[in-house]
Amino acid sequence: MTTPRRVIIGPVATWFPERELPVAGLPELAGLPAARRAHALSLGVDTVRDAAGASEVDLAEHAARAALGRAGLDAGGLDALLLVQGRVPEYLLASEATRLQHRIGAHRAFTTGVGDLGCVSVSAAFALGSALLRGDPRCRTVLVVTTARTPTRARYRPPMTLLGDGAAAVLLTTSGDGTHELVDQTVRSDGAYADLFRIDYRDIPEREWTEECADEPTYSFRLAVESRKRFAALNAELLARNGLGPDRIAARLTQNLAAGAFAFWQEALDADIDPVCRRNLAAYGHLGSMDVLVNLADAAASQAPGAYSLVMNSSPVAAWSTWLLRRLDDRTGGVIR
Repeated sequence: MTTPRRVIIGPVATWFPERELPVAGLPELAGLPAARRAHALSLGVDTVRDAAGASEVDLAEHAARAALGRAGLDAGGLDALLLVQGRVPEYLLASEATRLQHRIGAHRAFTTGVGDLGCVSVSAAFALGSALLRGDPRCRTVLVVTTARTPTRARYRPPMTLLGDGAAAVLLTTSGDGTHELVDQTVRSDGAYADLFRIDYRDIPEREWTEECADEPTYSFRLAVESRKRFAALNAELLARNGLGPDRIAARLTQNLAAGAFAFWQEALDADIDPVCRRNLAAYGHLGSMDVLVNLADAAASQAPGAYSLVMNSSPVAAWSTWLLRRLDDRTGGVIR
Protein backbone atom coordinates (compact mmCIF):
# COMPACT_ATOMS: atom_id res chain seq x y z
CA MET A 1 0.00 0.00 0.00
CA THR A 2 1.49 3.31 -1.07
CA THR A 3 1.57 6.33 1.23
CA PRO A 4 -0.59 9.22 -0.08
CA ARG A 5 1.42 12.17 -1.31
CA ARG A 6 1.62 15.12 1.07
CA VAL A 7 -0.17 18.30 0.11
CA ILE A 8 1.88 21.42 0.85
CA ILE A 9 0.26 24.85 1.13
CA GLY A 10 2.58 27.51 -0.25
CA PRO A 11 2.73 31.02 1.19
CA VAL A 12 -0.56 32.85 0.64
CA ALA A 13 -0.35 35.93 -1.59
CA THR A 14 -2.97 38.61 -0.96
CA TRP A 15 -3.88 41.69 -2.97
CA PHE A 16 -6.05 44.59 -1.83
CA PRO A 17 -7.23 47.71 -3.66
CA GLU A 18 -5.54 50.88 -2.47
CA ARG A 19 -8.76 52.73 -1.71
CA GLU A 20 -9.64 52.35 1.96
CA LEU A 21 -13.07 53.32 3.30
CA PRO A 22 -13.75 54.07 6.98
CA VAL A 23 -16.86 52.14 7.93
CA ALA A 24 -18.24 54.98 10.06
CA GLY A 25 -18.33 57.12 6.93
CA LEU A 26 -20.12 54.70 4.58
CA PRO A 27 -23.05 56.64 3.05
CA GLU A 28 -25.34 53.60 3.18
CA LEU A 29 -25.17 53.51 6.99
CA ALA A 30 -26.44 57.07 7.32
CA GLY A 31 -29.83 56.09 5.93
CA LEU A 32 -30.34 53.07 8.14
CA PRO A 33 -32.67 52.97 11.16
CA ALA A 34 -30.75 53.82 14.33
CA ALA A 35 -30.70 50.21 15.61
CA ARG A 36 -29.40 48.88 12.31
CA ARG A 37 -26.71 51.55 12.09
CA ALA A 38 -25.61 50.83 15.65
CA HIS A 39 -25.41 47.13 14.81
CA ALA A 40 -23.30 47.78 11.71
CA LEU A 41 -20.89 49.92 13.72
CA SER A 42 -20.62 47.28 16.46
CA LEU A 43 -19.43 44.46 14.20
CA GLY A 44 -15.74 45.17 14.78
CA VAL A 45 -14.96 46.41 11.26
CA ASP A 46 -13.06 49.71 11.10
CA THR A 47 -12.19 49.92 7.41
CA VAL A 48 -12.81 48.06 4.14
CA ARG A 49 -11.07 48.16 0.76
CA ASP A 50 -12.98 49.28 -2.32
CA ALA A 51 -12.32 47.70 -5.74
CA ALA A 52 -14.33 50.43 -7.52
CA GLY A 53 -14.74 49.38 -11.18
CA ALA A 54 -12.37 46.41 -11.10
CA SER A 55 -13.89 43.01 -11.86
CA GLU A 56 -13.37 39.85 -9.83
CA VAL A 57 -11.06 38.53 -12.54
CA ASP A 58 -9.02 41.74 -12.35
CA LEU A 59 -8.56 41.16 -8.63
CA ALA A 60 -7.83 37.46 -9.14
CA GLU A 61 -5.13 38.22 -11.68
CA HIS A 62 -3.23 40.43 -9.22
CA ALA A 63 -3.26 37.74 -6.54
CA ALA A 64 -2.42 34.91 -8.95
CA ARG A 65 0.62 36.73 -10.33
CA ALA A 66 1.79 37.54 -6.80
CA ALA A 67 1.52 33.89 -5.72
CA LEU A 68 3.36 32.65 -8.80
CA GLY A 69 6.06 35.27 -8.25
CA ARG A 70 6.58 34.17 -4.65
CA ALA A 71 6.84 30.55 -5.76
CA GLY A 72 9.20 31.38 -8.64
CA LEU A 73 6.86 29.53 -10.99
CA ASP A 74 5.78 30.49 -14.49
CA ALA A 75 2.02 30.19 -15.11
CA GLY A 76 2.77 28.04 -18.13
CA GLY A 77 4.04 25.35 -15.76
CA LEU A 78 0.83 25.08 -13.71
CA ASP A 79 -0.92 21.73 -13.78
CA ALA A 80 -4.24 23.05 -12.46
CA LEU A 81 -5.90 26.42 -11.85
CA LEU A 82 -8.96 26.60 -9.58
CA LEU A 83 -10.85 29.88 -9.33
CA VAL A 84 -13.12 30.25 -6.30
CA GLN A 85 -15.79 32.31 -7.96
CA GLY A 86 -17.81 35.12 -6.47
CA ARG A 87 -21.57 34.79 -6.19
CA VAL A 88 -22.29 37.36 -8.94
CA PRO A 89 -20.35 36.69 -12.19
CA GLU A 90 -19.67 39.52 -14.60
CA TYR A 91 -21.55 37.67 -17.36
CA LEU A 92 -23.90 34.71 -17.48
CA LEU A 93 -22.73 31.81 -19.72
CA ALA A 94 -19.14 33.16 -19.89
CA SER A 95 -16.22 31.49 -18.07
CA GLU A 96 -14.37 33.57 -15.51
CA ALA A 97 -11.98 30.71 -14.69
CA THR A 98 -10.74 30.40 -18.26
CA ARG A 99 -10.59 34.19 -18.58
CA LEU A 100 -8.14 34.18 -15.68
CA GLN A 101 -6.30 31.25 -17.26
CA HIS A 102 -5.79 33.28 -20.45
CA ARG A 103 -4.76 36.44 -18.61
CA ILE A 104 -1.96 34.79 -16.64
CA GLY A 105 -0.88 32.37 -19.39
CA ALA A 106 -1.73 29.08 -17.67
CA HIS A 107 -2.32 27.52 -21.08
CA ARG A 108 -1.73 23.87 -20.14
CA ALA A 109 -3.47 23.87 -16.75
CA PHE A 110 -6.66 21.98 -16.03
CA THR A 111 -8.92 24.93 -15.23
CA THR A 112 -12.31 25.21 -13.57
CA GLY A 113 -14.34 27.34 -11.20
CA VAL A 114 -15.54 26.34 -7.72
CA GLY A 115 -18.13 28.55 -6.10
CA ASP A 116 -21.46 27.18 -4.95
CA LEU A 117 -20.74 26.85 -1.21
CA GLY A 118 -20.28 30.52 -0.39
CA CYS A 119 -17.41 31.09 2.03
CA VAL A 120 -16.73 27.34 2.18
CA SER A 121 -16.04 27.22 -1.56
CA VAL A 122 -12.32 27.64 -0.84
CA SER A 123 -12.47 24.37 1.10
CA ALA A 124 -14.13 22.69 -1.87
CA ALA A 125 -11.27 24.01 -4.01
CA PHE A 126 -8.73 22.58 -1.56
CA ALA A 127 -10.57 19.23 -1.67
CA LEU A 128 -10.46 19.17 -5.47
CA GLY A 129 -6.85 20.36 -5.57
CA SER A 130 -5.80 17.71 -3.04
CA ALA A 131 -7.57 14.99 -5.01
CA LEU A 132 -5.75 16.04 -8.17
CA LEU A 133 -2.37 16.09 -6.44
CA ARG A 134 -2.86 12.75 -4.70
CA GLY A 135 -4.68 10.96 -7.50
CA ASP A 136 -2.81 12.03 -10.62
CA PRO A 137 0.98 11.50 -10.61
CA ARG A 138 1.30 14.03 -13.44
CA CYS A 139 -0.25 16.80 -11.31
CA ARG A 140 2.26 18.56 -9.06
CA THR A 141 1.13 22.21 -8.92
CA VAL A 142 -2.39 23.56 -8.30
CA LEU A 143 -3.04 27.29 -7.98
CA VAL A 144 -6.15 28.21 -5.95
CA VAL A 145 -7.34 31.80 -6.42
CA THR A 146 -10.23 33.44 -4.58
CA THR A 147 -11.68 36.94 -4.73
CA ALA A 148 -14.01 39.11 -2.70
CA ARG A 149 -16.00 41.86 -4.34
CA THR A 150 -19.19 43.33 -2.94
CA PRO A 151 -22.02 42.04 -5.16
CA THR A 152 -24.42 44.95 -4.54
CA ARG A 153 -24.09 48.65 -3.80
CA ALA A 154 -24.37 47.97 -0.05
CA ARG A 155 -21.50 46.57 2.04
CA TYR A 156 -23.61 45.97 5.12
CA ARG A 157 -25.11 42.47 5.10
CA PRO A 158 -27.59 42.30 7.98
CA PRO A 159 -27.63 40.63 10.37
CA MET A 160 -24.11 39.28 9.97
CA THR A 161 -21.26 41.44 8.64
CA LEU A 162 -19.74 44.20 6.49
CA LEU A 163 -18.11 43.28 3.19
CA GLY A 164 -14.70 44.27 1.82
CA ASP A 165 -12.90 43.69 -1.49
CA GLY A 166 -9.65 41.89 -2.29
CA ALA A 167 -8.10 38.69 -3.63
CA ALA A 168 -5.85 35.88 -2.45
CA ALA A 169 -4.01 33.01 -4.12
CA VAL A 170 -2.03 30.03 -2.89
CA LEU A 171 -0.11 27.22 -4.55
CA LEU A 172 -0.79 23.63 -3.52
CA THR A 173 2.05 21.22 -4.31
CA THR A 174 3.33 17.75 -3.41
CA SER A 175 6.81 18.96 -2.55
CA GLY A 176 8.82 22.14 -2.25
CA ASP A 177 8.48 25.24 -0.12
CA GLY A 178 5.36 26.10 1.82
CA THR A 179 4.06 27.23 5.18
CA HIS A 180 1.79 24.29 6.07
CA GLU A 181 0.98 20.69 5.28
CA LEU A 182 -2.71 20.02 4.68
CA VAL A 183 -2.95 16.95 6.89
CA ASP A 184 -6.71 16.38 6.56
CA GLN A 185 -9.98 18.19 6.01
CA THR A 186 -13.73 17.66 6.13
CA VAL A 187 -16.49 19.52 4.26
CA ARG A 188 -20.21 19.15 4.97
CA SER A 189 -23.35 20.96 3.76
CA ASP A 190 -27.10 21.12 4.43
CA GLY A 191 -29.46 22.05 1.62
CA ALA A 192 -32.20 23.07 4.04
CA TYR A 193 -30.51 26.49 4.13
CA ALA A 194 -29.71 26.70 0.41
CA ASP A 195 -31.37 30.08 -0.18
CA LEU A 196 -31.34 31.56 3.32
CA PHE A 197 -29.31 34.45 1.84
CA ARG A 198 -30.01 35.50 -1.72
CA ILE A 199 -30.07 38.26 -4.33
CA ASP A 200 -33.16 38.40 -6.52
CA TYR A 201 -31.79 39.67 -9.83
CA ARG A 202 -34.21 38.67 -12.60
CA ASP A 203 -36.00 41.70 -14.08
CA ILE A 204 -34.38 43.96 -11.45
CA PRO A 205 -31.78 46.62 -12.42
CA GLU A 206 -28.36 45.98 -10.88
CA ARG A 207 -28.42 49.26 -8.94
CA GLU A 208 -31.47 47.93 -7.07
CA TRP A 209 -29.99 44.55 -6.12
CA THR A 210 -29.99 43.79 -2.40
CA GLU A 211 -28.73 40.89 -0.32
CA GLU A 212 -31.65 39.53 1.63
CA CYS A 213 -31.83 37.17 4.57
CA ALA A 214 -35.06 35.21 4.16
CA ASP A 215 -35.37 34.56 7.90
CA GLU A 216 -33.11 36.39 10.34
CA PRO A 217 -34.12 34.36 13.43
CA THR A 218 -33.27 31.17 11.54
CA TYR A 219 -29.82 32.56 10.74
CA SER A 220 -29.13 34.05 14.17
CA PHE A 221 -30.39 31.18 16.31
CA ARG A 222 -31.26 27.94 14.53
CA LEU A 223 -28.28 27.96 12.19
CA ALA A 224 -25.95 29.14 14.95
CA VAL A 225 -26.96 26.21 17.16
CA GLU A 226 -26.59 23.76 14.30
CA SER A 227 -23.18 25.20 13.39
CA ARG A 228 -21.98 24.73 16.96
CA LYS A 229 -23.03 21.07 16.84
CA ARG A 230 -21.53 20.59 13.40
CA PHE A 231 -18.11 21.95 14.35
CA ALA A 232 -18.02 19.94 17.56
CA ALA A 233 -18.63 16.79 15.53
CA LEU A 234 -16.36 17.73 12.61
CA ASN A 235 -13.43 18.66 14.83
CA ALA A 236 -13.79 15.55 17.01
CA GLU A 237 -13.96 13.32 13.93
CA LEU A 238 -10.97 15.00 12.30
CA LEU A 239 -8.78 14.81 15.40
CA ALA A 240 -9.72 11.19 16.16
CA ARG A 241 -8.96 10.18 12.58
CA ASN A 242 -5.47 11.60 12.97
CA GLY A 243 -4.81 10.34 16.49
CA LEU A 244 -4.75 13.80 18.09
CA GLY A 245 -6.38 15.29 21.16
CA PRO A 246 -7.64 18.91 21.44
CA ASP A 247 -4.55 19.72 23.54
CA ARG A 248 -2.36 19.18 20.45
CA ILE A 249 -3.98 22.10 18.61
CA ALA A 250 -1.82 25.21 18.98
CA ALA A 251 -4.09 27.62 17.08
CA ARG A 252 -7.66 27.89 15.86
CA LEU A 253 -8.60 30.14 12.96
CA THR A 254 -12.05 31.04 11.65
CA GLN A 255 -13.61 33.27 9.04
CA ASN A 256 -14.10 36.94 9.91
CA LEU A 257 -17.75 37.94 10.33
CA ALA A 258 -18.14 40.00 13.49
CA ALA A 259 -16.62 40.54 16.90
CA GLY A 260 -19.63 38.81 18.42
CA ALA A 261 -19.03 35.74 16.26
CA PHE A 262 -15.52 35.32 17.69
CA ALA A 263 -16.95 35.49 21.22
CA PHE A 264 -19.59 32.91 20.28
CA TRP A 265 -17.02 30.47 18.88
CA GLN A 266 -14.63 30.86 21.78
CA GLU A 267 -17.41 29.95 24.18
CA ALA A 268 -18.74 27.14 21.98
CA LEU A 269 -15.30 25.61 21.42
CA ASP A 270 -13.95 26.43 24.88
CA ALA A 271 -10.78 27.64 23.16
CA ASP A 272 -9.26 30.90 21.96
CA ILE A 273 -9.56 32.11 18.38
CA ASP A 274 -6.23 33.40 17.05
CA PRO A 275 -6.09 37.22 17.40
CA VAL A 276 -5.10 37.67 13.74
CA CYS A 277 -8.77 37.01 12.90
CA ARG A 278 -9.93 40.06 14.85
CA ARG A 279 -7.20 42.24 13.38
CA ASN A 280 -8.10 41.27 9.83
CA LEU A 281 -11.81 41.74 10.47
CA ALA A 282 -11.11 45.29 11.67
CA ALA A 283 -8.86 46.09 8.71
CA TYR A 284 -10.71 44.43 5.82
CA GLY A 285 -14.22 43.38 6.85
CA HIS A 286 -15.62 40.06 5.69
CA LEU A 287 -13.89 38.72 2.58
CA GLY A 288 -15.88 35.56 1.90
CA SER A 289 -13.69 32.59 1.02
CA MET A 290 -10.63 34.82 1.36
CA ASP A 291 -10.95 35.20 5.13
CA VAL A 292 -9.33 31.94 6.14
CA LEU A 293 -6.45 32.39 3.68
CA VAL A 294 -5.70 35.93 4.91
CA ASN A 295 -5.79 34.69 8.50
CA LEU A 296 -3.62 31.69 7.69
CA ALA A 297 -1.00 33.91 6.06
CA ASP A 298 -0.79 36.21 9.09
CA ALA A 299 -0.88 33.42 11.69
CA ALA A 300 2.00 31.49 10.10
CA ALA A 301 4.65 33.84 11.47
CA SER A 302 3.81 33.00 15.10
CA GLN A 303 3.42 29.23 14.67
CA ALA A 304 6.23 26.88 15.66
CA PRO A 305 7.40 24.23 13.18
CA GLY A 306 5.39 21.06 13.66
CA ALA A 307 2.50 22.82 15.43
CA TYR A 308 -1.03 21.81 14.48
CA SER A 309 -3.85 24.23 13.76
CA LEU A 310 -7.54 23.97 12.93
CA VAL A 311 -9.06 26.27 10.32
CA MET A 312 -12.85 26.40 10.62
CA ASN A 313 -15.03 27.91 7.94
CA SER A 314 -18.79 28.13 7.49
CA SER A 315 -21.35 29.56 5.13
CA PRO A 316 -25.03 30.47 5.51
CA VAL A 317 -25.94 28.28 2.51
CA ALA A 318 -25.20 26.24 4.86
CA ALA A 319 -21.83 24.51 4.67
CA TRP A 320 -19.05 23.81 7.15
CA SER A 321 -15.42 22.81 6.82
CA THR A 322 -12.41 22.18 9.03
CA TRP A 323 -8.78 21.87 7.91
CA LEU A 324 -6.13 20.20 10.04
CA LEU A 325 -2.79 21.83 9.22
CA ARG A 326 0.76 21.26 10.39
CA ARG A 327 3.29 24.09 10.32
CA LEU A 328 6.35 23.46 8.18
CA ASP A 329 9.92 24.44 8.88
CA ASP A 330 10.59 27.48 6.69
CA ARG A 331 14.26 26.59 6.43
CA THR A 332 13.85 23.11 5.04
CA GLY A 333 10.28 22.75 3.81
CA GLY A 334 10.06 19.72 6.09
CA VAL A 335 7.83 18.92 9.03
CA ILE A 336 9.17 18.79 12.57
CA ARG A 337 7.59 15.66 14.02
